[in-house]
Formats: sequence, C-alpha cells, structure tokens
Amino acid sequence: MTGLRVDNVVVRYGGAHPVTAVDGVSLTVAPGETVALLGPSGCGKSSLLGAVVGIVDVDAGQVVWDDEDVTDVEVHRRGFGLVFQDGQLFPHRSVARNISFGLEMQRLPATDKRARVLELLELVGLDGLGDRPVTDLSGGQRQRVALARSLAPQPRLLALDEPLSALDADLRGRLAIEVRDILAAAGTAALVVTHDPAEAEVMATRVLRMRDGRLA
Repeated sequence: MTGLRVDNVVVRYGGAHPVTAVDGVSLTVAPGETVALLGPSGCGKSSLLGAVVGIVDVDAGQVVWDDEDVTDVEVHRRGFGLVFQDGQLFPHRSVARNISFGLEMQRLPATDKRARVLELLELVGLDGLGDRPVTDLSGGQRQRVALARSLAPQPRLLALDEPLSALDADLRGRLAIEVRDILAAAGTAALVVTHDPAEAEVMATRVLRMRDGRLA
C-alpha cells in the first residue's frame, strides 16, 4: 500500500477569466499518516482537499490511491471520508443512527452494523449516548459524532476541512488531541485542512504550508 499521491494538481474557477485556486500541488499521505494543510483563508487548501475527495473538479494533474488513478472516479466510489467544519449531522437521527448512516449505504447485516456503531461510540468516547438526539449534544460531542460517522465505513482516507474551527479555543485545543488519538487508534490516513498552526502541530504527523495556491 502506498496511500495517497497528488501529482501536480491544478484547480481553476470561473469561465472566460478563470482564477487558479490550486497551482500545481504535489503531496503524499502514507497509510496511517495524518498530514495537515496549513494556511490562511483563500490560499487554496480547501480546494485541494475537495479535489482529493472528488467534490471539486481537477483541471490538470492526478489524484492517485495505491497507484490507481482516481482523478475521474465518482466521489462515492473513492472510498474516502469527509468531515466538514460544522459536522453536518442529521438532526432527526440519534447519535447511533447518524454513525450508522454510511453502514446503511453498505447494506451491512443489522448485527454487524450494531457492533460497528458500538465500537465507534467507544472509540470517540461517547459510550452509552447512542440513543441520544444529536441536538442534545455539545459542540465537541457533535464533532466526535461526525468523526465517528465518517470512520464507520472504514474509509481509505479521511479528509477533514477545518473540523474544529466552529468551536471555542479551549475546546479546540482539547479536541485536537482527541482527534489525533482517534485517528491513530483507527489507523486511518488523514488529510486535515486548518488555518491554526497549533492545531496543525497537534493533530498531524506532518504539516504542509500553503500560500497562493502552492505549497510553501
């Protein structure tokens, strides 16, 4: 297994006068490694993350996983997970049913699905809260549910786009450590976008700085 390889990826927006958001970026993420993309707003890091998972079109270059070109592979067929800034949980579902969403898409048997949900609840420190409405949770707990939901289908790579920025500073610091430990325990390769240097240093095994669409 070689993990993720991004080769000279270019992303442009606009029609007649396109703007280059990602300008020939190359990087790797090894299996089990967490790499942070660090930079200010507008530097292209979220566009690059979107290109990796497939929600942003690539104008040039390649996205490769284990030597297979996935640049034109549909989002749901890449085997990558994505955690957004606000978690984007389903408010009408309980904690357990949020976590099980991806497993339902995989049509797992009920016993296997329940076992996986219980495993994830323990992993993210939410044992016993499976039946609780997500609307009753704190911000930090909701982000842990979002992380568990993304990890449930056992993605090859987990992409996290500013996963802690909606939280207060003290909670961000504590949850950054928790997310790092959860990813390490899961053994999942991860690419984290953040504008916070301290957060990047805590969560990632390697930090790549972006500026004006390029790696600095």
